[in-house]
Amino acid sequence: MNSFEDGTSLWDSLTSPQTIIIYVVAVVLLMIGLAVIILVNEKRFSSFVNRIGDSAMKAEEEEVRRPRFDMLVRLDEELGSRPQKNFADDITLEAFCNAFRNFAAGELHLYYDFDIIREFIAGLAISHILILQGMSGTGKTSLAFAFGEFTKNPSTVIPVQPMWKDRSDLLGYYNEFTKRFNETPLLQKIYEANACPDMYMVILDEMNIARVEYYFAEFLSLLEIPDVDSRNLEIVSDRWDDDPAGIKNGCVRLAPNMWFLGTANNDDSTFAISDKVYDRAMVININSKAEPFLAPSGGAVPITAEKFDELVQGATKEFSVSEPVLEKLKLFDNYLAENFGITFGNRIMKQILTYIPVYVACGGEELDALDEILSSKILRKLETQNTTYRKATLEKLCDTVNEYFGMGKMPRCLDTIRRSVHN
Repeated sequence: MNSFEDGTSLWDSLTSPQTIIIYVVAVVLLMIGLAVIILVNEKRFSSFVNRIGDSAMKAEEEEVRRPRFDMLVRLDEELGSRPQKNFADDITLEAFCNAFRNFAAGELHLYYDFDIIREFIAGLAISHILILQGMSGTGKTSLAFAFGEFTKNPSTVIPVQPMWKDRSDLLGYYNEFTKRFNETPLLQKIYEANACPDMYMVILDEMNIARVEYYFAEFLSLLEIPDVDSRNLEIVSDRWDDDPAGIKNGCVRLAPNMWFLGTANNDDSTFAISDKVYDRAMVININSKAEPFLAPSGGAVPITAEKFDELVQGATKEFSVSEPVLEKLKLFDNYLAENFGITFGNRIMKQILTYIPVYVACGGEELDALDEILSSKILRKLETQNTTYRKATLEKLCDTVNEYFGMGKMPRCLDTIRRSVHN
């Protein structure tokens, strides 16, 4: 073993009491240093964790403070600062129709015949549900869109989806996880319509690609209630203190200034529309495009729903259905009831007594209006009759129409009767 000059070995030097003391002191100091480092880091880590926890709690508190109808609350704020419109106050229904037709042609390059414009305006007068049906590409959606532009209150277009089954597809739903209500464009428009006097148009594009009776059932029922203040859609089952002002006890009113315009294609990809829907709606058949024409200059005509209703009421007084036509209607109703089991009913008769005067006030003729509404509301029901029986009675029915209303005076009715045999 190696030794130092004083004769001590390396081992003796490493194991001497003095060296051991130095080792012990070094280890103690090292442990103290490590302990200090651990404590400092632990404090920093704890502080870091606390900061994260505080941030999460603050974020959670902010989430809790946010209302469940976030967009409707913001809409309340927006409506409060929205500028007032200058609505038309001195206009007739005929002038309104002419201005609409010219606006669609001149501003939007959309062309419609006078009879389609009159049918559309008279349809709005008798029902808050219109069905625009016919061949694809004839301007069904465009007509409803153009009216929103014309009245300076853009229409809301809702593309109907094939899987729709209930009203939540239209109105949205409450999400239990996020504690928020999924607010759809339709819900926002329904809410907004309660605070504004405009005419609101909602376009249900390709409405019969799903079953209308499923997703639109509650709307069909509510629109039948005479008292407009009782037309309440239940959105949620409870009430929160920070719910928007227009949501009362979890419900929003279906305002009387809102119309639903459904476009429908009748082909193999769609569902048949039931009588329940057809009886409540006005049907407008658009099967051809109008020829382009040079429209006189003219701008939009904003109008309130109240003013429109005033024009309708004025028309029913000034252009009430003539007594000869009423007598013919009574005879025709009896004939259809006896031979086909089809009758007008109170709802349809009320619609007829409003539709004809408004159509006339729009610049049309009484028999033209009668021809249109009888073909779309009454004679379309012939399709449900036995085909063999229809064929056997076809000519007799056509003769009866000509006898009551004049030879060839009801071309649409005659066409509907003949087409019913082939459907």
